[in-house]
Amino acid sequence: MSAVPSGSSELTDSPVVPPYLKKGDKIAITCPAKKLPNPMTDAIRLLQSWGLEVILGDTLNASWHQFAGDDAFRARDLQRFIDDDSIKAIIAARGGYGTVRMIDMVDFSRFATNPKWVSGFSDITLLHAHLFNNFNVASIHGQMPMTIPDATKRSLDTLRKTFFGETLNYQLKPNILNRCGETGGVLIGGNLSILLSASGSASDMDYSGKILFIEDIGEYLYSIDRMLRTLKRAGKLAQLKGLIVGGFTDVKDNDIPFGQTVPEIVMDVVKDYDYPVCFDFPAGHVSDNCSLILGQKLSLSVDDQVVNICY
Repeated sequence: MSAVPSGSSELTDSPVVPPYLKKGDKIAITCPAKKLPNPMTDAIRLLQSWGLEVILGDTLNASWHQFAGDDAFRARDLQRFIDDDSIKAIIAARGGYGTVRMIDMVDFSRFATNPKWVSGFSDITLLHAHLFNNFNVASIHGQMPMTIPDATKRSLDTLRKTFFGETLNYQLKPNILNRCGETGGVLIGGNLSILLSASGSASDMDYSGKILFIEDIGEYLYSIDRMLRTLKRAGKLAQLKGLIVGGFTDVKDNDIPFGQTVPEIVMDVVKDYDYPVCFDFPAGHVSDNCSLILGQKLSLSVDDQVVNICY
């Protein structure tokens, strides 16, 4: 059973930032969800080139149906690295589906007293949300070992900078549908479908006063509309400080067109609010999947000329 505090309301206001890495540190690769199709050779070489010692989980070579071992096996692999104080960071090898099947088998007691960086995206959004909601700990939304062979050099450099505590700032070109404004707050979010699936669970977050980041892949336009409106009806969007929209890739439509693009859907859903909104952030299921630190404060400035995102 997952060990959590009695309630997120007891958490301190300031998010907990795990210690940044230094050369010689150990970083573990594990698979909390879907099994791997190929060895992680490129990822191992990259992490080693950063001066890190790479420890491979048993799940990297495991298979049970579509998963990297059965649920208990994957939970034990993650548990091993959470409890090992010599491991300074844990990176999920890939997403897919499966984190929700094993997360409540993991005891996070050791993590609560000795937090470390956890990195990944897509299905790993659930783990990010769980760690923030229950322990107020920051984590990394960024490239995973399976996506490293196709990743841009810039995105991999942002991952390195994030792990080692270097400055992480972004400037984006404006989108005509952006809503201008300046704000600051703790960033939360990730994959829209996974955020919605966490609703009402021990991994659900308080969105109030936060800047929300969203991305997704392979969804129908009507489904994106439905998910956003569900979050709105649940009161999740009303008290945001800002909204950052990343990649929505391989979006589908029905034979009878939905009639709105993803940015148009987003702006229609949040039209009643006045916080800044920006589109086209390079993160999600894209090769230029630049890193974001979830659970950490950032500033967001959106105007007609440029979008600035600064930690």
